[in-house]
Amino acid sequence: MKDLAPKREELDPIEIASRDEIAALQLARLKWSVKHAYENVPHYRRRFDDAGVHPDDLKQLSDLSKFPFTVKTDLRDNYPFGMFAVPREKVVRLHASSGTTGKPTVVGYTANDIDVWADCVGRSMRASGTRPGDIVHIAYGYGLFTGGLGAHYGAERLGCTVVPVSGGMTARQVTLIEDFGASTIMVTPSYMLSILDEYRSQGRDPRQSPLQIGIFGAEPWTNAMRQEIEQAFDMHAVDIYGLSEVMGPGVANECVETKDGLHIWEDHFYPEIIDPETGEPLPDGEKGELVFTSLTKEAFPIIRYRTRDLTRLLPGTARSMRRMEKITGRSDDMMILRGVNVFPTQIEEQILTVDGLAPHFQIELTQEGRMDAMTVHVETLSAEVAEELRAAACRQLCDRIKDVIGVTVRVNATPPGGVARSQGKAVRIVDNRRKG
Repeated sequence: MKDLAPKREELDPIEIASRDEIAALQLARLKWSVKHAYENVPHYRRRFDDAGVHPDDLKQLSDLSKFPFTVKTDLRDNYPFGMFAVPREKVVRLHASSGTTGKPTVVGYTANDIDVWADCVGRSMRASGTRPGDIVHIAYGYGLFTGGLGAHYGAERLGCTVVPVSGGMTARQVTLIEDFGASTIMVTPSYMLSILDEYRSQGRDPRQSPLQIGIFGAEPWTNAMRQEIEQAFDMHAVDIYGLSEVMGPGVANECVETKDGLHIWEDHFYPEIIDPETGEPLPDGEKGELVFTSLTKEAFPIIRYRTRDLTRLLPGTARSMRRMEKITGRSDDMMILRGVNVFPTQIEEQILTVDGLAPHFQIELTQEGRMDAMTVHVETLSAEVAEELRAAACRQLCDRIKDVIGVTVRVNATPPGGVARSQGKAVRIVDNRRKG
């Protein structure tokens, strides 16, 4: 793989500023953002007043912990436009979640918000190794999901040639990557595995593809999957982080030269880590739930938003801004099986250690009597696998999960194609337990 690290002179000055300079900028912007929310969003005014805090109480960064959290239900309770801090006619773009578990969460952007978002995504892409003039293949979904358009505007801001493919039609994805010569692809990691399968089914060598950089986000993925993709394609695989409630993709990104966690663009987003049970702030280095406050958003300021993502904050390396460790899971994705906390990424890591198994998987939860049970559905790499080898791979995976994670599971290995594919975010857990 090529050395694609950007030169120091290519970086924004704030990326390599001193911590004191960053903190001073954050405090000034934080004071503005909290005041902007309080004065223009009735929900925030009520919540701040109920908690007995006022924007004037924010004297230093640590004072933010006095202010109440924002959670997803707050957004749904104020559906559709109740959380906007500017007149609706000043909102130039709306995005929304799917709303599969209730009303969708609606977010809005002013023209300046879109401009800042494009800057953040462009900065993220540059940190990944992408350069002006590169051809960028965007296979994130377009539409109300923030992934496609967020990546699109960022790539254009960086000065790239954009191929706005969106998801689906995997055979065409491979054709266009090859015919157009894309050097960067932006996509969910699970769908990248489907693209890898398609390369192989077409008899193409993925290591000979023009791709040099994969920017993967929208779902947790492991370093083991990074190695799988990098070895398969001879490309760099880097992590991008974002969520629509905070902005969309481009809140944080790995630097291609280190790949040691995602640098948070702290000039626009202030991070905290809290104990997910008590809500108390935790010091840098301790694992907990990630909380974000926007510093520059006009239409949709977000104050202490609980992301449910689990990680920890670390000092900067390639940039002065702090890093967040790769997301290991979400507090609401955590499964408790016979008293043991289990995350899908833990299962993925073990699958990737077993020879003969593909990285596609799905976890099924069922109930047997009064006990919960877990079946891990996986695929063999080849359809021509002897029964004894398939059974041996299943036993090995069962043993690995038992030894490393501490739970007993069943493993069902099917021929290639037996596990449902995703063209967006992967559905890792199917809960078939009795309700009630």
